[in-house]
Amino acid sequence: QVHVVESGGGLVQAGGSLRLSCAASGSIFRINVMGWYRQAPGKQRELVAAITSGGSTNYGDSMKGRFTISRDNSKNTVYLQMNSLKPEDTAVYYCKIVFPLGTLWGPGTQVTVSS
Repeated sequence: QVHVVESGGGLVQAGGSLRLSCAASGSIFRINVMGWYRQAPGKQRELVAAITSGGSTNYGDSMKGRFTISRDNSKNTVYLQMNSLKPEDTAVYYCKIVFPLGTLWGPGTQVTVSS
């Protein structure tokens, strides 16, 4: 069985920074893609950033230049460094792990940016 746990969310003022972490644990043979999505109240879940096992990255348009995704394959962990945060970044942030035979989502971590 595999578990996915996020950490690092919280309350920050506009212009501040946060770093999210997501670790997968359990019987893991291979992880293909690790990514972050977010969902604000009343809105659809959207891609924040994703990274392949080879290090290729993809970002949502509003995150480019402010957010950086990285991963440590030895720890099955993905990180999201968020800088220059804006109130519109307020959302629940979810980690998504894509394995060869399926996908797991973390329970989510709240990020709140005050103006």
